[in-house]
Amino acid sequence: MARAAVPVGATWDGIGTNFSLFAEHADRVQLCLFDDDGEETGVEMPMRRALNWHVYIPGIGPGQRYGFRVFGPFAPHEGHRFNPAKLLIDPYAKSIEGVVDWGHDANVLPYVPNGSEDADLEPDDEDDAAAVPKSIVIDDTFDWEDDAPPRVPFADTVIYETHVKGFTALHPRSARTCVAPTPASRLNRRSPT
Repeated sequence: MARAAVPVGATWDGIGTNFSLFAEHADRVQLCLFDDDGEETGVEMPMRRALNWHVYIPGIGPGQRYGFRVFGPFAPHEGHRFNPAKLLIDPYAKSIEGVVDWGHDANVLPYVPNGSEDADLEPDDEDDAAAVPKSIVIDDTFDWEDDAPPRVPFADTVIYETHVKGFTALHPRSARTCVAPTPASRLNRRSPT
């Protein structure tokens, strides 16, 4: 895989990983890689195409934890709250590890929460990487062997959820061989006349 702006997210090709993030108004984007001890290594994402910042890194593969730091204007009245002190989860990640640690000393909000109506006008400069979950590179290859997708138009497709036991419990074969009768199932059966 060459360096590419699409697909967005982290895409592993067996040799390395392409990282791509949509950030239209960003001035620059830094990919943050985390080792097993939580140590962070920043990698600039120098390429930008179609409003996506991207970088390809050979040798990075499944299991790699990462996040982004996005640089740009902090102009809340214009809708911009860029704050590189705050680690961002990849919005396109297919796997995430951890939870937001609200009890951590670092504030995870991009502004200082002082309780005032204008609190979001002052950027917070505390690094929150230790309190934020990490995105994870995955191997999304799967050998489908001879399987093929159904050739049914979406307009004719019905998707529903069912629980197999409840759906098949009274089937003539499964009711006798697989499911022990319960008081409720005995009431639903006809008695011979």
